[in-house]
Amino acid sequence: MDTTTHAAAEPNPALIFETLAAHNRTAALATAIDLDLFRAIGEGIGDVPGLAQRVHASERGIRILCDYLVIMGLLTKSDGRYAHSPTSAVFLDPRSPASLASTARFLGKPELMKPFASLTEIVRTGRTVLEGDGTVTPENPVWVEFAHSMAPMMAPMAAPLAEVVLQGLDGPVQVLDIAAGHGLFGIEILKQSPAAHTTALDWAPVLEVAAANATRAGVAERFSRLPGSAFDVPFGGPYDVILLTNFLHHFDQPTCVSLLRKAHDALTARGRIAALEFVPNDDRVTPPMAAAFSMTMLATTVSGDAYTLREYDEMYRAAGFERAIGHPIPRAPSTIVVGFRD
Repeated sequence: MDTTTHAAAEPNPALIFETLAAHNRTAALATAIDLDLFRAIGEGIGDVPGLAQRVHASERGIRILCDYLVIMGLLTKSDGRYAHSPTSAVFLDPRSPASLASTARFLGKPELMKPFASLTEIVRTGRTVLEGDGTVTPENPVWVEFAHSMAPMMAPMAAPLAEVVLQGLDGPVQVLDIAAGHGLFGIEILKQSPAAHTTALDWAPVLEVAAANATRAGVAERFSRLPGSAFDVPFGGPYDVILLTNFLHHFDQPTCVSLLRKAHDALTARGRIAALEFVPNDDRVTPPMAAAFSMTMLATTVSGDAYTLREYDEMYRAAGFERAIGHPIPRAPSTIVVGFRD
């Protein structure tokens, strides 16, 4: 994207007012999910009285909320009746296999939104106002809910990641899934490679969620738990694959290098590491979703960031890997960053 385009455009205050009111959009979506409004609309209830009765809300409130959701593009309206937009039908109706309702509820949690009320202080100090180490404080209960809630968003990325990391690996494959969370990435490797075994590392309460997912996937007999901190627990091994999904961005570069070096030393000669990350271009403003993730890290961590592929390459090399290879996932904001043991 040409970043000079906006500067050359005609001045327009609409962007300013839309941005100042952006919290209304967040609240409207969260409220619709809390009321289970998208389920009701998916069931074919489209009139205001029917919807109000179905979700136990006032007719005035439902009319205004639904109209606002139409303005946002999350509903459609015809002859006074509301219906799903293509987006809400797939991603917000709880009956849809691809529903992101639980993910949206998690991302809108007050605990995650609170730091942005102190963003001026955060920008001045360069670190979160959350206690301790922010969201990565040891045993932070937010990660249990993360494991439950973020699986729908992460599930479509599991298969591409497994395909990338399994290339060239024959026979038994030992996998270490660091900061496993819901465990879907290590579980997907087990589904694609019948001779694989995954060891999931995370806080013990989080691993309960991952183990339950392994049982549902029918791979529990090849799934093990390693409770604790990735920085403190000996990895054991050696492993053919080490996963670091949605984890490195929480820390500064020296900390990432230290963890990557520990992972490097736990790999077999044919081993490889795979991170899953929001990776902006070198300009740090494109693509928008990956680049904007740095603001989330500023608000919620002490030193995290959205790193470019060039920066990952530098970190991987410093940790002993040959280099970092980026595999962008189609139609997703994430990139698989692979490094091979040198």
